[in-house]
Amino acid sequence: MNFSPCLQARDRQSCNRARVDLLLRPPTFAVIGVLALLLAEVAQAQRPDGVQSAHRDSVAQALRTFVVQAADRTRGRYSARRTTSATRTETLLRDLPQSVSIVSKELIADQSMQSMADVVRYIPGITMGLGEGHRDAPTIRGNASTADFFIDGVRDDAQYLRDLYNVERIEALKGANAMTFGRGGGGGVLNRVSKEAVWGQTRNLVLEGGSFNHKRAMLDLGQDVTDGAAVRLNAMLENSDGFRVSNHLKRTGINPTAAFLVSPRTMVRLSYEYLHDERTIDRGIPSYLGAPSVTDRTTFFGNPSVNISTVRVRSAVASIDHTTAQGLRIVNRTRAARYDKFYQNSYPGAVSSGGAQVAVLAYNHELNRRNLFNQTEATYKLGNGSVQHTLLAGAEFGAQGNDQFRNTGYFNNSATSLLVPFSAPMVTAPVLFRQTATDADNASTVNVSALYAQDQLSLFTHWQLIAGVRAEKFNIRFHNNRDNSRLARTDNLVSPRVGLVYKPIESMSLYGSVSRSYLPSSGDQFAALTVTTSVLEPERFTNREFGLKWDVTPTVAVTAASYRLDRTNTSAADPQDATRIVQTGAQRTNGFEVGVAGDVRTWWQVAGGFATQQARIVSPTTAAKAGLSVPLVPHTGASLWNRVKFARGIGAGLGLISQGRMYAAIDNTVTLPGFTRVDAALYAQLYSGVRAQLNLENAFDRRYIATSHGNNNIMPGAARTLRLSLNATR
Repeated sequence: MNFSPCLQARDRQSCNRARVDLLLRPPTFAVIGVLALLLAEVAQAQRPDGVQSAHRDSVAQALRTFVVQAADRTRGRYSARRTTSATRTETLLRDLPQSVSIVSKELIADQSMQSMADVVRYIPGITMGLGEGHRDAPTIRGNASTADFFIDGVRDDAQYLRDLYNVERIEALKGANAMTFGRGGGGGVLNRVSKEAVWGQTRNLVLEGGSFNHKRAMLDLGQDVTDGAAVRLNAMLENSDGFRVSNHLKRTGINPTAAFLVSPRTMVRLSYEYLHDERTIDRGIPSYLGAPSVTDRTTFFGNPSVNISTVRVRSAVASIDHTTAQGLRIVNRTRAARYDKFYQNSYPGAVSSGGAQVAVLAYNHELNRRNLFNQTEATYKLGNGSVQHTLLAGAEFGAQGNDQFRNTGYFNNSATSLLVPFSAPMVTAPVLFRQTATDADNASTVNVSALYAQDQLSLFTHWQLIAGVRAEKFNIRFHNNRDNSRLARTDNLVSPRVGLVYKPIESMSLYGSVSRSYLPSSGDQFAALTVTTSVLEPERFTNREFGLKWDVTPTVAVTAASYRLDRTNTSAADPQDATRIVQTGAQRTNGFEVGVAGDVRTWWQVAGGFATQQARIVSPTTAAKAGLSVPLVPHTGASLWNRVKFARGIGAGLGLISQGRMYAAIDNTVTLPGFTRVDAALYAQLYSGVRAQLNLENAFDRRYIATSHGNNNIMPGAARTLRLSLNATR
């Protein structure tokens, strides 16, 4: 691949940007795909008949090896059998010493899930924050992040709202585990497994419409072009409003993929995605007297004509999967991505002491991120009889660039805060945006190199041991454009993971594990480095977990886990000198969770879970004193979805989501009340290949608070929402 733009780049950051830009040019990527398809066609046409016949037999055997391996992962509509994400090897879920929750594409479709926030409602131990109305912001086991996202095991850590149109399933891997994923992931990670080109025919069209002017279409087309080539196209278009005033969303996504069986032992996959998202930013309502303020749930605080977010994501992926004649499997993945984002918002501040007025503030922010990651992994199985090894060795190299520029909003070109009547908080005053002395204007470059190794050891019939370690070098260089200052830091991170599994019977496992992860002092978005933070050591996350996994039947899986997750080495003010920062702060999360998924009967599917958590500050930090609870961590949470088939072609769904009260922010001064919500669905097979589906969220129109971003950005839950969809499959 030609990286000649680097010859003209002035520095390494410009070089990385040039590389990613080259990879992401649609014409370049399209030409590669077309040439590959032409070569496959020409090669097929030039073979003599006898050679073609032998080739077909060879291809058929190879496809059985590659395709059956992937098809074995699911056992029913809502359950999964295997995953590669947790260990980087194909492993039975019940053999993993870690809590893993998987939301299948069938569950996503049956509930008409629209976002990652919808997905995590059915994953115990995870809540989704408001994220200022423009980014996914989960809290996993008491640890909040906007960066712990992966796609097919590769980092996808920019701040935006992800779509589900091209998702095969979503995996929540809980507990710190940098051995597999690298830095961050203190509470766990969310991994999207994307739809890939497969041999055979895929024809699917979904049209949706519903409450609040909802309009959405999704297309999934796939076809094997030759014995050795297959293509697939996923696309999405949405133009919808929201349940709150002046809320609007326009979104477009397109994701072509291709697969090439280069030889019976070698598979090459290519993918390109373009996603454009434009929406009204809605930061909800403020609090008053320690609770969400009493106002209509549709009330908009701020100026909706100002509040806008636009995101453009372009990514290109190439992977090579080769198995040698000796059984050594080598996989190489490269992902280049560019994220261009601009958002501008006005939002509520504090309500006045008498409750008559509320402050409104504003700012805008431009963020540009470029990622380039390459992973190479080798897997080999050896041993026989009572002792068997699955050995993994891998290397990852990454380059990331981040540019940001922020302006503060001035109302009537004079004040950064505007007091408006609480009874009429929608603002029409003009807002002028300009930079202040504290607004961000900087660039950072991150270079990562890592080596990791793992052994999955099967001992006799009942015991399994997983042990691995990652050594990672994290280097960040930070440039403040305002004063031309430069800072840099390098961290060498060593992250081990050990897990022991005991299987009293084949369908059940008991496990214990210890794993670790680190977060460098520049934060999960590596967007800020100061003279103070540049000398701080990384925060450390240690997860200790015991659990049970039981395949009650071949199609129903039950899991349970008890854990303790310690976050240490966080910054705190020196009790002897408030001007100094020391790393003595600590946080602890204790929790227990249960999950169930699968086909209870051929006509009855279930998915759900229960979690109880307590996440507290155990040693004072710069943000909180000891004893305070971590925000957005309800003490209890539960969900259960049932899908039942009554008669031929007729079915229904019923779901229950319950969440306990939680705090809006780390100061614990505002409490978000708990709630219970009921959802329902109806399914009808109209005729062959066409299904109608009716989804009803919040069926009883319950008024509740869904989530928050701090004490004064609180989002009410949506009113009763109806969606009707037609699903045509051929």
